Amino acid sequence: MNKEVENRVYLNTLYDIYGKLLTKKQQEYFEEYYVDNLTLKEISENRKISRNAVHNQLKETIEKLLHFEEILNILAKKQKILFELNKIDDTIKIRIEKIIE
Repeated sequence: MNKEVENRVYLNTLYDIYGKLLTKKQQEYFEEYYVDNLTLKEISENRKISRNAVHNQLKETIEKLLHFEEILNILAKKQKILFELNKIDDTIKIRIEKIIE
């Protein structure tokens, strides 16, 4: 997987965890760009704002997502748990995976 794709997957994962902590506007911009795959130009035209304003909003949103993870470490902890789960009995593993989903 190339670096850009890895970054998109990482940001989408952070968004899944922390998205509700963002403002409605930040959620909309993020989803339009990272989920709906609209370009900055398309978003700016749809919203009748400058491309730079869209870029700045996305940049701020990404900084917030990274900051939330830096403080709370939910994704990092989840990854550690999943790594350890691979070492234990399948029955217990399935039950724990259901809890952390």
